Order: sequence, then structure tokens, then C-alpha cells
Amino acid sequence: MYRLDDPGPLLAPALVVALDGWVNAGQAGTETAEVVAAGGQVVAEFDSDLLYDYRVNRPTIDFVEGVMRRVTWPGLVMRLRHFPSRDVLVLSGAEPNWNWKRLGRELGELALKLGVVEHVSLGGIPWAVPHTRPVTVIVTASDRSRLHPEEEHPEGVLTVPGSAVSILEYEMNRSGIPSTGLWARIPQYIGATYHPAVATLLDRLTRLLGIEIDVTEVEARAEEQLRNLDQIVSGRPDLQAMVAQLEALADEQGGMSGEQLAAEIERFLREQGNGSGQLGQS
Repeated sequence: MYRLDDPGPLLAPALVVALDGWVNAGQAGTETAEVVAAGGQVVAEFDSDLLYDYRVNRPTIDFVEGVMRRVTWPGLVMRLRHFPSRDVLVLSGAEPNWNWKRLGRELGELALKLGVVEHVSLGGIPWAVPHTRPVTVIVTASDRSRLHPEEEHPEGVLTVPGSAVSILEYEMNRSGIPSTGLWARIPQYIGATYHPAVATLLDRLTRLLGIEIDVTEVEARAEEQLRNLDQIVSGRPDLQAMVAQLEALADEQGGMSGEQLAAEIERFLREQGNGSGQLGQS
């Protein structure tokens, strides 16, 4: 399913995966992956004909002065970036429409071939949280020993709709590669890239992998976006009321059980679904 440009021996390589689509609210996962992979070498490209329904993930066509010049296909690409402490492989692109099982198996084989020792999934989950509170991250893992007691992770049995990024993580586990999932909670009214979540995921990811990345630009974008959101909300009484309700909910979450929290979130989304809309801030 892929064409490999063998990079040769790698130093304790980690594989980071983020796909655009389901479980990528606020583009948190894919934007974080772009920062990590910036300037990296392409080592593998996957066959888009085997992965995408082009009526769903349509190619884009560039016309110049009325002349067709370029067709850009949806794709899945793995890039390699070298850090002093280790190498990091980043797989990103549009979520495939089909062949998830085969993709997972072949990615697992490729990871073993490249000597991958650790896998990390990145994403964002729409949540009833306000932008006025710090971004929180839900952590999942292939083994409870990889979950720090102070980190927030699902308790009991949690059943959710599947995503390709999670299926790939599952196949990494089957291949014997330990994995961690980092899922940022995104305010459900954000309709564009949520830079505070990107900054938070970068902080968590770099500490997890033991690498260093300059996040000055990302943090500046996050601060600017929060200022813009505050300005928009200040001029809209309806948005002020919504944010205040979300703040109260966020402050109460610490004392709630999982069932109480889920019920509260469902209630809030039912009430706000027809009136709150989304704020698109880049």
C-alpha cells in the first residue's frame, strides 16, 4: 500500500499519527503533527487509490488563467525528523475511507521494519468546555503502566465510534509496539484550528518523547486567538451566557462521576445545539 524511501538506521524512533477527520476537532492533532514534522524528509507515501473515496475526499484542481495546471490528491504521508535525542516519524493526512484493516496491518509491518519503539496518537474531541479555561487532555494507552496517576484517562468501559487513527493504534499494539493517545478537549463552538490545544498537545508530546521543539510561534498564535475570542464574546450577551455556563460546568467537573458528567454534557449540547453556532478563529 505504500512506497518506502528507506531512511536507514534510526535512533529509538517514535511514530506519531494524526489524521484529519473524525477525532480531530479544532485540527488539534494534525496541526500538532505538522509542527513536529516541519522540514522532515518524506520516507513513505501511501497509495491514495486504495484508501480514499474521491467523491468524499475530492482532489483539488488548480487552474491558472483558465488552464488546468495541477491536481492534488488526498493522501497519507510519513515524514522523518531527526532530533538530538531520537528520531520521530510522523504519519498524517486525510482519514482514509476504506481498507482500514489492511492499512493497519501494513503500517504495523512498516513500523517494525523501521524499528519503531513507541507510538503516539494525537487528536481533538469536541467538548462542553470554555476557551477561558486551560486545555485539558485525555490520555489513553496500550497498558495502564503507561498512564500517570495524575493524568486524566477514561475509567470503566468507554464505547465510542471508531476512527482510523485509533484502528492504527490498535494494530500497533497487536504488533507489540507500546502506544499512547493524547486527546485534547476542544470547545464545541470553535470552528477552526484551536491553537491553544496545539500548544498543549506539543507540550505533552515533547515531554513524553523527550524531544525539544521551538513553540514560540504556536504559543503566540494561541494567545492572539484567545484575545480575539474574548473580544467576540464581550460583544455578544448570548455568547457571554454560554461561556459562563460552560465555566460553571468546568468548575463542577472535579466532583462529578463519569455518568453525571456525560449527562450534563448531553443536556448542555441539546440546549445549545440550535443557538450557539461556531466561532471560526484562525
